[in-house]
Amino acid sequence: MKASLHSVRIAPKKANLIAKMIRGMTAADAMHVLTRTNKKAARLLEELLRSAMANASHNDKQDAQTLVIRSIVVNQGQAYHRGVPMARGRVRPMRKFLSHIDLVLGLPDDEEERATKKKKPNASPKSDAPATVAKQSSAPTKQQKASSRASKKSS
Repeated sequence: MKASLHSVRIAPKKANLIAKMIRGMTAADAMHVLTRTNKKAARLLEELLRSAMANASHNDKQDAQTLVIRSIVVNQGQAYHRGVPMARGRVRPMRKFLSHIDLVLGLPDDEEERATKKKKPNASPKSDAPATVAKQSSAPTKQQKASSRASKKSS
């Protein structure tokens, strides 16, 4: 249940802002959010999400509304090299970046199983409390030094 866009004319930083919004959402919620977002990247990701949902329903016979966005990756593609005219006939270089966007949909049940597999019990928990207590008791504090000086002066 994959879909991808290659060499799309949008900067990867701009596309990644919208991708972060929908990462981990269900397909229906992501579609709802994207339709109400007023950005060019939202239009591109909405079209990509529709394509991934169509791939899931047609190829894998899955219910597209129950799927979850597993991963959405925005990579930098090739850059167009352009120039902006400056004074005295010079040209300031400007690069216009392209993006490669990959979207993977999956079932929500698999996500819970992965979370339980990643949790590992600690074999031996370390406690730093006794070591810090020993350090504190061996070195006199400022208050102890001040009180010992005061007692020496009074005697």
